[in-house]
Amino acid sequence: MKAIPQLPIWTLAVPLLGWVVLAGHGHGFGMAYQALVAVTLLAGVLAAVHHAEVIAHRVGEPFGTLVLAVAVTAIEVALIVTLMLSGGESKSALARDTVFATVMIILNGIIGLCLLFGAKRFGEQQFGLYGVSAALATLAAIVVLTLILPNYTTTVAGPFYSPVQLGFVAIVSLVLYGVFVFVQTVRHRDYFLPQGAITDEAAHAPPPPNKVASISAIMLIVGLGAVVLLAKAISPTIEAGVSSIGAPNALVGVIIAAIVLLPEGLAALRAARSNRLQTSLNLALGSALASIGLTIPVVAIVSIVNGWEVTMGIDAESTVLLVLSLIVASLSLGTGRTTVLQGAVHLVIFAVYLFMTVFP
Repeated sequence: MKAIPQLPIWTLAVPLLGWVVLAGHGHGFGMAYQALVAVTLLAGVLAAVHHAEVIAHRVGEPFGTLVLAVAVTAIEVALIVTLMLSGGESKSALARDTVFATVMIILNGIIGLCLLFGAKRFGEQQFGLYGVSAALATLAAIVVLTLILPNYTTTVAGPFYSPVQLGFVAIVSLVLYGVFVFVQTVRHRDYFLPQGAITDEAAHAPPPPNKVASISAIMLIVGLGAVVLLAKAISPTIEAGVSSIGAPNALVGVIIAAIVLLPEGLAALRAARSNRLQTSLNLALGSALASIGLTIPVVAIVSIVNGWEVTMGIDAESTVLLVLSLIVASLSLGTGRTTVLQGAVHLVIFAVYLFMTVFP
């Protein structure tokens, strides 16, 4: 068996370089510096994926996938809250747009790519049906309660919740996510363990020592922080580019969400290409649940404390696409086996979502 190699120098240098680049941002260096920000951002994503995989190999499944999902979501929540506090009520729809984009990117983009590339390489892949079904059921409940139900309440005209309703839904979301994590890691951990053959040689290698895993954990936090802040720093350039082509501002949120999800997406895709589809689905669905289950309670607290009215409900077009995504995900992941067809269907829905975002 091959030993896990020591951490490459670039994986240690890139997260630190990200903070150095951030320190120089805003000093009027022009487009060349924006290009450097973009390159550093992508390199930071690759470094984060490497450190996440080291940690995942050390702690094992399903804790490994939970580490990356919660780490990215925590920083994403911090970014949303920061923007809300700086923008006030003008950012009232930021949390809704970010959560909706995250769910659509994960359910259709990331899962679609994992199913397509995994099946293309291995023909047919298997996974534990019980764990995926539990994740989808929890995700469907939270998504409908937070993004669709606000359009139909009568205490306050939609798409808003009253402060009492928002607080209650926030508690429900947190409880559902907490129960899911308990089931995933304690009560029914076996539901989320990899099924079938695993061809990735690194998966059979001995786990890295505690010192290496600890360094990776620190560098993961440092790197993810840099990634999210670099994404925030480059967002004005992205917004200017979107405006120049006449696309709606909603596309900016999709692009930023995609950048933030890159570490999870790449890690999930690499697992699928190594015939570890269970790990891919744990990471993808766990990320979606963490994103909505942790974001909504924090946003609720911020909005209630500041007396803001937060836009929660999505429009009719988005509702149709979201419901379609949940139905298709339940069907395509409802047998425990997947082929290229399921991957293609998810990617087509994702393409429609992107198209309708640009041409609503």
